[in-house]
Amino acid sequence: MSNCCAGEAKTAAERKLLCIVLILNFIMFVVEFIAGWLANSSGLLADSLDMLADAAVYSLSLYAVGRSLYYKGRAALLNGYLQLSLGLLVLFDVARRIYQGSEPQTDLMVSISLLALTVNMICFAMLYQFRKGDINLKASWICSRNDMLANIGVMISAVLVSKLNAAWPDWAIGAFIALVVIHSSKAIISEARISMQESKITE
Repeated sequence: MSNCCAGEAKTAAERKLLCIVLILNFIMFVVEFIAGWLANSSGLLADSLDMLADAAVYSLSLYAVGRSLYYKGRAALLNGYLQLSLGLLVLFDVARRIYQGSEPQTDLMVSISLLALTVNMICFAMLYQFRKGDINLKASWICSRNDMLANIGVMISAVLVSKLNAAWPDWAIGAFIALVVIHSSKAIISEARISMQESKITE
């Protein structure tokens, strides 16, 4: 009975945590997307779509909490394919901006990236204890870790855009974020497939 209660308490705690990081990431998606559009920044737009992907990851992870290994694997698989699609979409946007040209607004890039970094640090700290546990919570932790690196990259690119008076650093960080998202998505897809195969063996 005590083990049952402990399991229910753990599930409730996981759900609460995922709800918090989901809300934080969705808010930052809206903020970064609007700022990226106003700042004409590929880096910010890429980071905002990454935030949206994370919000989707947390939503699906929330769905998977307390469910069987098969359903957890299926949710993680959907997470991976979603991130892969968004990563490819960002690469397309970077190519479009290279072709059409752009003039990123560096002050807005730095301020919004700093805000996003703060939010992601909070999410990273909250999810740290789950980095080696449930596949969906682990995927959520990986998302937060990647986001912090992306935020720092956008700030560095903003400085370079200002110093060099050229837009290419913004395009470069946008493409880099997209490639990081694509790489992470492949790892999540691989682990999800393994998880689903293991669930079939144990059933």
